Amino acid sequence: MRGEVMTIDVLQRDDLLFPHSLLEFQRLFPDEAACVSYLERSRWKAGFVCPKCQASRDPYRFTNRSGILRCRHCQHNTYLTAGTVMERSHTPLMVWFWAAYLITSQTPGMSALQFQRQLGLSRYETAFQIFHKLRAGMVRPNQDRIGGRPGEHVEVDETLVGGRTRGEGRGVYHKSIVACAVEVCQRKPGTQLDKRKNGRYAGRVRLALVPDRSAESLCGFVKKVIIPGTTIITDGWSGYANLTKQGYTHMPVAECGDTQVAEEFLPIIHLVFANLKTWLLGIHHGVSQQHLQAYLNEFTFRFNRRFYPFNAFRSLLGIASDAGAPTYGELYSGEWMHPTCSGLGH
Repeated sequence: MRGEVMTIDVLQRDDLLFPHSLLEFQRLFPDEAACVSYLERSRWKAGFVCPKCQASRDPYRFTNRSGILRCRHCQHNTYLTAGTVMERSHTPLMVWFWAAYLITSQTPGMSALQFQRQLGLSRYETAFQIFHKLRAGMVRPNQDRIGGRPGEHVEVDETLVGGRTRGEGRGVYHKSIVACAVEVCQRKPGTQLDKRKNGRYAGRVRLALVPDRSAESLCGFVKKVIIPGTTIITDGWSGYANLTKQGYTHMPVAECGDTQVAEEFLPIIHLVFANLKTWLLGIHHGVSQQHLQAYLNEFTFRFNRRFYPFNAFRSLLGIASDAGAPTYGELYSGEWMHPTCSGLGH
C-alpha cells in the first residue's frame, strides 16, 4: 500500500535553494541521493514526520529504493513522489530534475526531442511523457483570478491557432480558438522603457481553448479568469457584449480592421499572441489540437515567471505536487483532458 499523499509547498521556502546556472545545478544535484534529499527537505522542513503515526524519528532508508522512507515506530512506508507528477515513474529522479530545470531555465523553452538528445534517453516517448506530466503540474490548484488592481485594466481577445490541413482540399483549415486575458501594467516614469507601448507592459496572462466565439464561451472564460469590477478592453465583437451585466467595466473598441487602432487600444494582447504563435512554431514546430492546451499551460507558466526564470524551477516542483498526471496510454488515446491555466476545470 502506498503512503498517503502529502502536498509539497516550496513556493514560500527560502531554505530550498534553486540553481542560477548550469554549473550550480550540477553542484546541487550531482546524483540521485541529492535529488531525494531535496524532495525530503521540501516535504519536511524540520525533519521527517510519519504521516500515519506522526512520529518524528529519523526513518529507515533503503539503498536500492531511495524514494521510500520507512517509519521506525509503525513501519509505515512513505513514498517521496506520492501525489506528485513523478508518482509511479521508473525514470530516475535526476532525469526529472534535469527536465524541470531545462524546461524552466531555457528562455525559448525546449522540445521533447531536444531533451531526449541532451540526456541521451533511449526512447522519445519517455521524454514526451515527462514533459507532458510537468506541463500538467504547471497549473496551480485554485489559481487566483487576474485584474482587480486600481488604475490598471485587462485586455481580452481571442485568436486562431493552427494551420492549413493538407490533403483535404484547398482552403480547408483546422484551427483552434484560443482566448486570452492579460493584465496591462504601467511602468514607473523615468525608466529606460518608459516610451515603449506608452509605458505599458504585460502582467499576468491566462490562456485557454474555447469551443467557439459565442457569448457563452467568451464571457464564461472572462468570468473564470478575471475578478469582477475590473476594467476590460476588448474589440467590438458581440460575444463580449454582456460583460457589463456580469459586473465588469467593459470598454469595447471597434477596430474595423485598422491596425493602428489595435496598436493603440489592444497592443499588449496582440504582442502575447505573436509571442505564443512564434514559440509554438519555432520550438515545437506546431502542435496538435489534442495537446494544445498543455502547451498553453507551459506558455502561461513561463510567461508569468519570465522575470524569475530560475526560481521557476523551484516553483514547478512545488506546483507539480498533488497534481494528477497522464500515463503514456492516456496521452495518445485522448482519455486525458489537459488542465487549464484559467480555472475552467479539468
